[in-house]
Amino acid sequence: MISKKSKNDINNKWLQMNLPQVGELSKIDPWWGLVVLVLALIILLTFLRPDPYQRIINFTEDGIFVTLEVTVISFILTMFFGLIAGLGRVSKHKVVYGLTSLYIELVRGVPLLVQLLVWYFAFPAIVIKIGESLNIEPLKNFLANPVMMAIIGISFCYAAYMAEIVRAGIESLPAGQMEAARSLGMTKWESMRYVILPQAYRTIMPAIGNEFISLLKDSSLVSVVAVADLTRRGREFMSKTFLPIETWAMIALLYLLMTLISARIVKIIEKKTKMEK
Repeated sequence: MISKKSKNDINNKWLQMNLPQVGELSKIDPWWGLVVLVLALIILLTFLRPDPYQRIINFTEDGIFVTLEVTVISFILTMFFGLIAGLGRVSKHKVVYGLTSLYIELVRGVPLLVQLLVWYFAFPAIVIKIGESLNIEPLKNFLANPVMMAIIGISFCYAAYMAEIVRAGIESLPAGQMEAARSLGMTKWESMRYVILPQAYRTIMPAIGNEFISLLKDSSLVSVVAVADLTRRGREFMSKTFLPIETWAMIALLYLLMTLISARIVKIIEKKTKMEK
């Protein structure tokens, strides 16, 4: 016969083995619950009222993919040109430093919406005239693509902010890092590539993640330059059905879902790349 005390010990051990411990529960990001809640709300609305909510999703589905396309491509270009401009900001060459500083100050002083309008209306008009004189037809077709011009406009703007983030990350590292790398026989470029930049990017990863989320939300501005993104498709649906409340409520939920998922992914990447103190 098993005593009552032995049974209790067995039950306690079984509970310890099968139930998550307090430390394990604390590792679960509670913000995923908000993601599930928003997703459940969208599903519930489409289930309870297929008309108009299911119609809104069906109508704007292609706009969601355009929004993600613009965001991802713009962010990749932002990272590339932001790195170049950031290196220019820490350069000891006066001309390079002056040009990158001028670019950053000019871009940060003009609203993104105005920049998009310049890139979409003014820039192609000037370049197309030059292209016609040189008989460059592919250039004309490229500049006539609103998606391409929107991507260029967003990347050009956000690269200036990314440059300052890169500069801050590089300058946050001790000067001894560069000196130690140079003492090992590395060139300045090799020291920057293999020693400084990997550490700097780990330091600025939270700021980079915030830039991605901001870019995702600001991508809604491309709707004013004839890009059929989520916002523009929502406006088209509203103009056809005259349902502003339902339309913009669903559009807001879709944007919220995308930004929440992006924020959680960024958080996971931050934890993976976090520098040990």
